[in-house]
Amino acid sequence: MIPLCLLPRHADAAILPRRLHDVMAVNHVGREDDEGRRQWRVTPNRSEDTPSTTPPPRFPSVSFVSQFAASAPVLASLSNSSVAAILRGESPAAPSRLRGGIYWGQAVEDALPAGFSDDEVDSWRRFTRTTAVVKMEEGCGRMQNRLLTFADGTASCCRYRQNTDQIQGELFSFLLGHLLGLRNLAPSTLSVVRTRDPRWGQVREHVTVAEWAEDKPVVLTRFVPSLQPAHIPKALRGPNRRLHPPDVDAGDVLELAQWSDLVVFDYLTANLDRVVNNLYNQQWNQGMMDAPAHNLARDPDTGLLVFLDNESGLLHGYRLLRKYESYHRLLLDQLCVFRKPTVDALRSLHRDGDVGARLHEAFLAAEPQARDVLPGLPTHNVKVLRERIARVLAQVELCEARYGDRTRRSA
Repeated sequence: MIPLCLLPRHADAAILPRRLHDVMAVNHVGREDDEGRRQWRVTPNRSEDTPSTTPPPRFPSVSFVSQFAASAPVLASLSNSSVAAILRGESPAAPSRLRGGIYWGQAVEDALPAGFSDDEVDSWRRFTRTTAVVKMEEGCGRMQNRLLTFADGTASCCRYRQNTDQIQGELFSFLLGHLLGLRNLAPSTLSVVRTRDPRWGQVREHVTVAEWAEDKPVVLTRFVPSLQPAHIPKALRGPNRRLHPPDVDAGDVLELAQWSDLVVFDYLTANLDRVVNNLYNQQWNQGMMDAPAHNLARDPDTGLLVFLDNESGLLHGYRLLRKYESYHRLLLDQLCVFRKPTVDALRSLHRDGDVGARLHEAFLAAEPQARDVLPGLPTHNVKVLRERIARVLAQVELCEARYGDRTRRSA
């Protein structure tokens, strides 16, 4: 069942305070109504009136550096005037927006937020394997998810599910994103709930209250506070939605470039819980496309779009393709601007035909202790993923035929 999105419209709900104990979970807190449908809202976690005495986290809340928060002298020193213009919030000259007819230009690529690096992901894995959890409280989504606090004050959203397919979906979607070079997914890693382990011993009673089972795999995602809801770009909202080369002037190019990756990523994984959620719920609420996108947030300091809660990807979403594929295709079929690094990565996976093997290798390398507690991606799902990679590349070829430099020159 697709969740029905009931997000507040007023401005106060769209701004998240920076203090950890006051943070509001964007698109993370849900409940089920009497009919079993998930209803979503923005709900504050418990706040404290007294200042926090928690030591500063080892991992800064937003540790990636804003590439467009530089001072005026720094901007003035940049040799690429188009990049400098983008960083100042100005529009670059038209030729620098695109290259090859359908790909974002180098000036746009250079100005994109850095996102989460491979080093940060590796550091997060090492940290969670050596640091004790000292606090566990409600938050971060469904009833059995929890907001964890580690010994140094670092926070994590912990995803717990009775069935493992959504844990697989979250983890393998994250690994696929990194195979594609996407840096919009917060560092995530696998852990196993074992209260006899010193890392979990201090929250043993809370584990019992949460009704978590021993030896269950969970996904630990680094908590990123101060996020704001992200809206669907105007070019992709209405009945004539599309993002083609002539449309790149209508909007923030840095945001649109990230959206082009998001459309591709969500199509590959068949993610039901993001834009498809808005599209599906239009049948009951015509204003759904104007509401914030489900499970998507924006860092106000960097402009980074953070792709949250990808648990429906690759498994649950694939089981429901017959019913929802038309919604998945609505955006992909109208996308004709891409990031060249993303397309190059897809072409490599398609040419070598080894996406399943590469995901499995990435899984074993990232989670060497997990092979006994979490299955790999099923063979059938790998086959579906290969087919969806081919469909994305077919769309790229259609767009190259229509807008590519060679086509324009011959015309």
